[in-house]
Amino acid sequence: MDYLVNLSQVHPDPALATRMEKAGITIRRALAPELELVTDWVRREFQTRWSSETAIAMSRQPPSCFLATADERLIGFACYDTTARGFFGPTGVDEAERGKGIGHALLLVTLLDLKTAGYGYAIIGDVGPAAFYERTVGATPILNSDLGVYRGMLR
Repeated sequence: MDYLVNLSQVHPDPALATRMEKAGITIRRALAPELELVTDWVRREFQTRWSSETAIAMSRQPPSCFLATADERLIGFACYDTTARGFFGPTGVDEAERGKGIGHALLLVTLLDLKTAGYGYAIIGDVGPAAFYERTVGATPILNSDLGVYRGMLR
């Protein structure tokens, strides 16, 4: 099922940003020269489909992909405008790094970038952790969206 986020309700979280900084975690926009490194990591850690979507995000100017790094090591990513315009995702955090707020920080920076680009709403496609999105950004289910744009996609 897809979820909808009202971007007018999404705001920066200074406390979360401070927490990331204190933990030595940097959240930043990806750079074009990192294309192969990022897409290879996504393919290895998550799945090929997400790697393909990440390549699309990396090909935009500026890239619509944000990275979480620690000690010059990639630990998370989030993209938008990949499967369709206004869609958030894919996104993922290294399993060993989960529970530190990295996914939340990536979600916020990405949604705020969508907001800055002029979008009023974002769609989170084929949601996995629905409760997380509902709690952190007030996402709500889109009725009759089961599989939505993913219907008929090769698996």
